[in-house]
Amino acid sequence: MPLVLLLLMLFGALCSPGQAMSREEKQRLKNQVVEMFDHAYQNYMDHAYPADELMPLTCRGRVRGLEPSRGDIDDALGKFSLTLIDTLDTLVLLNKTTEFEDAVRRVLSDVRLDNDIVVSVFETNIRVLGGLLGGHSMAVMLKEGGQHMQWYQDELLHMAKDLGLRLLPAFNTSSGLPYPRVNLKHGVRGPETRTGTETDTCTACAGTIILEFAALSRFTGDPVFEAHARRALDFLWEKRQRNSNLVGTTINIHSGEWVRRDSGVGAGIDSYYEYLLKAYVLLGDDLFLERFNIHYASIMKYISQPPLLLDVHIHKPLLPARTWMDSLLAFFPGLQVLKGDIRPAIETHEMLYQVTKKHNFLPEAFTTDFRVHWAQHPLRPEFAESTYFLYKATGDPYYLEAGRTIMDNLNRFARVPCGFAAMKDVRTGSHEDRMDSFFLAEMFKYLFLLFAELDDIPFDVEDYVFTTEAHLLPLSLSMAPHSSPKVMKSDEELDDSNFDWTCPNTHLLFPDPAFPRILREPIRSAVDKSCPRPAPYREPGMGRPPLRAQDFMANNPEHLELLRRMGVSLIHLKDGRVQLVQHATQAVSAVAAEDGVRFMQEMMELSSQQQKEQLPPRAIQIVSHPFFGRVVLTAGPAQFGTDLSKSSTGVSGLPYSGCSEIVNAEYIQGHIALLQRGQCMFAEKARHIQKAGAIGGIVVDDNEGSSSDTAPLFQMAGDGRSTDDITLPLLFLFHKEGNILLEALKEYREVEVLLSDKARDRGVTLSLMVLSSGKHDSHSASCCQSQMSTVELDESAPEEVSPVDEDTSPAEEVSAPKEEVKPAEAEPAVAQPQEDRDSEKEEKPEEDTDSSSQSVDELLADWREDLEAFKQMEKDEL
Repeated sequence: MPLVLLLLMLFGALCSPGQAMSREEKQRLKNQVVEMFDHAYQNYMDHAYPADELMPLTCRGRVRGLEPSRGDIDDALGKFSLTLIDTLDTLVLLNKTTEFEDAVRRVLSDVRLDNDIVVSVFETNIRVLGGLLGGHSMAVMLKEGGQHMQWYQDELLHMAKDLGLRLLPAFNTSSGLPYPRVNLKHGVRGPETRTGTETDTCTACAGTIILEFAALSRFTGDPVFEAHARRALDFLWEKRQRNSNLVGTTINIHSGEWVRRDSGVGAGIDSYYEYLLKAYVLLGDDLFLERFNIHYASIMKYISQPPLLLDVHIHKPLLPARTWMDSLLAFFPGLQVLKGDIRPAIETHEMLYQVTKKHNFLPEAFTTDFRVHWAQHPLRPEFAESTYFLYKATGDPYYLEAGRTIMDNLNRFARVPCGFAAMKDVRTGSHEDRMDSFFLAEMFKYLFLLFAELDDIPFDVEDYVFTTEAHLLPLSLSMAPHSSPKVMKSDEELDDSNFDWTCPNTHLLFPDPAFPRILREPIRSAVDKSCPRPAPYREPGMGRPPLRAQDFMANNPEHLELLRRMGVSLIHLKDGRVQLVQHATQAVSAVAAEDGVRFMQEMMELSSQQQKEQLPPRAIQIVSHPFFGRVVLTAGPAQFGTDLSKSSTGVSGLPYSGCSEIVNAEYIQGHIALLQRGQCMFAEKARHIQKAGAIGGIVVDDNEGSSSDTAPLFQMAGDGRSTDDITLPLLFLFHKEGNILLEALKEYREVEVLLSDKARDRGVTLSLMVLSSGKHDSHSASCCQSQMSTVELDESAPEEVSPVDEDTSPAEEVSAPKEEVKPAEAEPAVAQPQEDRDSEKEEKPEEDTDSSSQSVDELLADWREDLEAFKQMEKDEL
C-alpha cells in the first residue's frame, strides 16, 4: 500500500463558491507572512539569542533561573537556544537559505545539551529533538540540491542522537511510560537530580514520542529509540477503557491506573491521537492505523457533538466531564482532514473561526455558548494549522480569508516593537512578556503554506509529514532499515473492519460546490446568536408542546422527563449549578432532537443575557510616549459610576487619598484621580473626587506584591446606599500594576492613560488632552481625555471575585465601616493550563514583590511574567 495513501486527498484542491482571491493578493499576503516572521525572528536574534526565548515587551532573552519562575512552563527551557532550534526548518520553508546556514553553524558552535537542568521530556522531544531532525532533513535536502550546505556532515543528526540518549533514562519504568522530566546531565536518579519522584504523566506526554524517536532510529540505524516509543504506545493502548475505547488525561506511570478519567481531544491527550495516525503515514505500520480508527470511532460517537468537541468520562462516556473547551483542540479539524472526514472538520473549524472573530483570538478556553472561560492566548498556531489543511482539502477561498483574519489580528493586537507578545486577556487586550518558540516553528509555516503557490515553496511538502511542532520528517524514512520488534498479542489480530483503505474523492464529497458554505452557515448563526427559531409550539412527536427554556425548572419531574425525551441530560455540579448537555442520538425521535437543539439554544441565550448584567475586567492603557498604548493594565471595575463599555473616557490629575474633601481641587478638575486604597469606602472616594471635578478615578491597592497575575479581580461595591449620584468611572489596580503607572509618572512628567473596557489599537495616536503632573511626593500625575465610540459589551464571564471585603489596608486601624465587595455571578474558579502544544502542566505561582525604586522596564518585566498557570490544569467540575 502506498505510504501517501491518506495524504492524497489533501492536495486535490477543489474550486468552491465565493470570491476567489487573486494570485497577486495571495502573493501580497505571503510576503506579509515573511515580513512578520522576520520581525519576530530578527528580534529574537538581536535581543535574546542565545537565550531560549524572547521577552518581547522588555526586549531581552528569557534565561531560566535569571527570571522569576513560571513553574512548569519553564520546563521547556533547557539553556539550549530553544527558539533557534525550533525555527531551523521554518527558515528553509520561507526560502531563507542563507539565514538557515548561519543558524545551523550557530547551533553547532554555541548550543550545549549537557546542562545540569531539569526539562520536560515531552517539550524537549517535540521542540528540540524534532527541531534538530527537521533541520537535518532540510540540510540534507539542500546539500543534495548541490548549491547549499555542501560542508554539512550530519552534525545536527549527531546532536539529535546525543539528545535522544539523554532522554532515554526517562523511559526506565516498569510500564515503559516515560517520567515527565529528566535532567539533561544526570538523567533520572532521584531527588539529588530533582527527578524520578513523579508518578503521573499526561497521555499526550507519553504518547507523543514515536515520530521523533522512530525518525532518529531510522536516520541513525539505532533501533533503541523507536523501540522505547513503541513500548510506551503499546502500554497506553492496553490501558484504554475497553468499553468506550477512550483514554484518560493523566495516567500513573508505574501502575497504569488512570489518575484523571476525563477524555477529549484537547489538552493532555490531543497529540496522542495525532501521532497514531501520522505514525502510520510515516512508518507504514498498519497497527497504528487500526488503533487510530478504533479511537476515532469512539471520539465521533461520544466526544464529537458537531460543531463542539466535549470531554466525557471514559467509564461513562455519555456523561460530560466539563462545560467548556480548550484551545488546543483546534488542531483536530486538521487531523480529520488527514483522516478524510471533511464534514465535521468544516463544522468544528467554523465554530472556532466564529469564536476567533468574536474575541480577536481563540481564548485558552471557552464555554459551550462561546464565552471566555480562560482569557489568555499564547499565540497558539493550532487554528492556523487546521485552516491550512482545510484549504488544501477544499480549495475554498473562504479559508484564505480566515488566514487573513489571523494575520490582521496578530498585527493589530499582538505585534510590539520587539516581536509579538502573547495576550494576557483577549477581552482587555493586555499582554504577557512571552513569545513561545512554537510561534516561529508553527504559525508562520502554516500561514506561508496557506498563501504560497507551488513555485514559492523550495521543496515538495507532500514528501514530508508534519510533527505536532510542525517539524518536517521525510516519508522516505519508511524505507529506511530498522529492526524494531513488533509483538502482536492474540487479541490484537488486525481486523479489516477497522481500516479505511481508500481515501474519499473530494469531488464526491462536494457534489454541490456550495456544500462547505451550507455546512458553515448554521454554525455561524449559532455563535452570533442569530439562528432562526422553529415555531414555538410545533408538535415534538411526543403528544405535548415542547418545553421552553424560560419555563424550565430543574426540580420539576415532568420537565426532566421532557428533557430525557429530547436527548438532554441534566447534571448537578458541586457548586449548586446544573449543567445541560444534549446528545441528539439519545432523543426519542428526530423531531424531539430538533426540539432539544432549540431548547439548548434558548438556554444559552438566557445564560448570555445574565452575563450581560455582569462587569468584565477593564483596561487602563498608557498611551503617551514612549508607551503609545502598548502597556495595558488589567483593572477591576466598580458596580457604580460610568459603564466604560458604553462610554470610553480618560483623564488626569490626582491626589493620592480621597477619604476627605479635596483641598487642591484645581489639580484634579478635568483629570483622573489616583487614589490609595484604605481608610474609607470606594464609593466615598468616588464622591469626593467627583465633587472636586475629576472625570475618573484609579484606586491602587497598598497590599505590597498583589497582582492581577496571581489574584482574581473583584468588583468594587457601593456603601449600602444609592450610588446613582456617582457618574464617573472608577477602576481598581493591584499593587504591581499600580506601581507600573506610578513609576511611569516619576520617569515622565506627562503620562496619558485611557480608561476603557478593552485596549484600543496600539501605536495609534489618540485625541487626548495632556495636563502637567503635580509633585511626585504627593503622588499626583497627568492623564488624558479621549472621545471614543461606544463598543459592544463583551459577553464573556468576569473573573472570579476576590475574597477581600473592605477598602482598608491591613496596616491601618481606622473606624471607617467595612466596604462590601460583592461577588460576580461567575463560573467556579478553575485552574488554567499554561501548556505548550498538547502537554498538561501544573504550576505554583511565584510570589513577587515590587520595589518603588525599580525602573519602568524592570517593573514591566516583573509584572509581565507569566504567573497565571495555576496548581493544576483544572478541577473536576463533577
